[in-house]
Amino acid sequence: MKEEVFDITKAISGIWDKLSNWVDSIVLNLPNFILAVLVFIAFVFVAKYVTKFLDKLLLRRNMQHSVRGITTRVFNLIIIAIGFFIALSVLNLDKLLTTILGAAGVIGLAVGLALQGTLNNTFSGVILSFLPELQIGDWIETNGYAGEVLEVNLRNIVIKQSDNNHIIIPNSKIAEDSFKNFSRTPRSRIMVNCGVGYESDLEKVEKITIDAIAKIFKQNNGEQIEFAYQSFGDSSINYVVRFWADVTKQRDILLHTHKAILAIKKAYNEEDINIPFPIRTLDFGKNKFRSEAITINSSQQE
Repeated sequence: MKEEVFDITKAISGIWDKLSNWVDSIVLNLPNFILAVLVFIAFVFVAKYVTKFLDKLLLRRNMQHSVRGITTRVFNLIIIAIGFFIALSVLNLDKLLTTILGAAGVIGLAVGLALQGTLNNTFSGVILSFLPELQIGDWIETNGYAGEVLEVNLRNIVIKQSDNNHIIIPNSKIAEDSFKNFSRTPRSRIMVNCGVGYESDLEKVEKITIDAIAKIFKQNNGEQIEFAYQSFGDSSINYVVRFWADVTKQRDILLHTHKAILAIKKAYNEEDINIPFPIRTLDFGKNKFRSEAITINSSQQE
């Protein structure tokens, strides 16, 4: 019985010794702990104000919203991470810091393998955000869709089509595929296809067509209206006329094509030039002959 009491007393004494050592350690390290907390808080505030200043600086340089957002987030995380590591070093926890970095590497590898698709979209979003050929407000055509770029974030791109519907396309789809940007060049070439009758004076048709286009579409230096016959069609001789116009979105092409067709048709009407259309001829001669033969045979039999 005495031995059991002695063991319990010894255990309690050991516990008190441990607690006493911990209290002493806490008291001794309390200044370092307070300093570490203050250092970390200071870096959080520094990160906040630095990111605000950086955002204003990028805004003055007309950086798009997605680029500013990504840049400020990265700088914010870097500054806070530096403050965290300095706080750990103040607490003399260098070994813990090494352990954290090792664990972070292993966890990062596991997360990277599990989220390959998501990370691919994220890195693609970073690349697209800094890509000068793709900006907010541009009219692009990609992956079978065409519209105005409304947003470029770390996951996807939001495009507003001409029918006012929004299309969300993952960043990796655009980074891995090609896209056409109508807004990067102020002028583009418009092509209009048409045909005239075989009886037409082809040289006259060429001159009238070029003059009709030149009246409404001014060609700048180095630009010209191009006219070329392409083929002998079933009912017409087909041609294409190409000219330059101001184009920054797909709607501009539609409107310029509309104006060109109106001008060409008006000019052809004034010069009595025929734009033929397919004609289908139905011949009922044989059927009529058979019908008359049947009627004659029937009367003879009577």
